[in-house]
Parts: sequence; structure tokens; C-alpha cells
Amino acid sequence: MTLKIGITGGIGSGKSLVSEVFEKLNIPVFYADVEAKRINESHPDAISGLKAICGDDVYKEGVLDRKHLASIIFSDESALDQVNKLIHPLVKSEFLKWKNKHGESAYVIEEAAILFESGASEIMDLVITVTAPKKLRIARVIKRDGVSEEQVEQRMANQINEDERIKRSDFVINNDEQEMLLPQIIKIHENIIQRANS
Repeated sequence: MTLKIGITGGIGSGKSLVSEVFEKLNIPVFYADVEAKRINESHPDAISGLKAICGDDVYKEGVLDRKHLASIIFSDESALDQVNKLIHPLVKSEFLKWKNKHGESAYVIEEAAILFESGASEIMDLVITVTAPKKLRIARVIKRDGVSEEQVEQRMANQINEDERIKRSDFVINNDEQEMLLPQIIKIHENIIQRANS
């Protein structure tokens, strides 16, 4: 049986970097945020739903205006909730279809920023959280996205807090740039392989 593993972490924690290391170990990774973007651009249900929630001008000449969408959902909790209820089931359905194509793997990974918030954690066999100090996470996101500290804090406010995320996870990877990442990842990889084979 192929195990389903979720990888999550707060914004700027480095979960994509960790996922790329698992890919180097020949573990298939499904990037939920990338998939959600693809769905938003091309899935008819997503397009009609987003227009109904955020207005027709959320698409400009058939292309999703991400900045406009973000400005709506990060300042209106009800709109964010509606968008999540629309998109998460579509992403989950794509993940399960994708997983079936990787039946030869001991396990597959879904990397998702909001694994717990979206309910995706409920279909996972195990969950890994990537953690890093808040100041470091903020600095990484400012550098990566060219946004203000205030904007990063706003995004963080829409994610569950770090303690809660850690409490609900089976494994924790510390990405504080002090502790080495690779030994932590290898140890978890070996543990999961063992579980998959037992």
C-alpha cells in the first residue's frame, strides 16, 4: 500500500525545499499550491465559482488576477472561506487521481501550506511539519516575494499557529539554518519506508 504523507509548515518555513529533497530520494511530490493555481486558471467550476465570489474582474482577459484575488480574500474572511470551500475539494480530487498513478512508490507526498486548514490532513497517513523561527520566516518571504513585513504577518494570521501545527504532526523538521536538514529528512524517510513495508 502506498502511504500518503502530508508536508506542511508556515509561510517561509522552507517546506518546498524539504519536498525537493524528498524528490531527490525518488519520492513523488504533489504540490497542492501549484495544482490549486492550475485549477484556478483552467477548471470551469473554479472559474465560475471565483467570479461568483469575487466578481467578474477577478479574471482579466481570461487570466486570473492573483493580486486582486489576494486583496479580496486576505481582507474578507467570508470570501476566503468560500474560495477555500470551492478550491480544496477540487485539489483533493486531483491529488487522489495523481496518487493512483504512483502505486509503485512506498509513499507519496502532498506539500500544502494549509494542509490542516483545508482538511487535506484527514486523508493523510502521516504528517510532517517544517518549522523555523518566525523572524527567519518573515525575512525569507520578504526576500522571496518582495512584500512588506505587514503583508507577511497578514498571511501568517490566516494559517494555524505553529504550536498547533506541530502538535498535530507525526514528524517535525527544524529548518532554522542551524540544524542540518538532510539527516532529519533521511531519518524520517527511513521511518516511513519501514512503516510502508510492515
